[in-house]
Amino acid sequence: MKVWHYSGLVVALIILGIQLVPTELPEVTQDNPGDLIGSRIVDGEVADLLQTACYNCHSNVTQYPWYSHVAPVSWLVAKDVKMAREEVNFSIWSEYELMDQLAILDDIYSTVEEKHMPLPIYITMHAEADLDDTQRQKIIEWAEAAMDILAEEY
Repeated sequence: MKVWHYSGLVVALIILGIQLVPTELPEVTQDNPGDLIGSRIVDGEVADLLQTACYNCHSNVTQYPWYSHVAPVSWLVAKDVKMAREEVNFSIWSEYELMDQLAILDDIYSTVEEKHMPLPIYITMHAEADLDDTQRQKIIEWAEAAMDILAEEY
């Protein structure tokens, strides 16, 4: 019985101790003049879907929930958001070269069609991001149409 008591105490001390390890969550900025939403290639309905299902990781307007400030979950959230923004950051859309924008739209098309995004772990904590087939189809059709619009410029 004493072993369990001491084991529980050690675990509690470890959990408390790891809270002291600093976590650098990626910065949040509300003023993003080069954002995809402000571009001419996205309409309101698709913009709403992207904001609900994608923007929390793939933009600078991440809304961190309470648990993102508690280690070790904070470490995972920080890593995931950093990686997501490196892959594509909708807040800096206008900074991407035209060919990169086309590649991103092509990736959006395929990952949404194949249901690889949003990630299941994200949907577990954010049920509103779970896209139904109609919503997925809207994003797919938008990505295809946006590619056509941008390809005309090339």
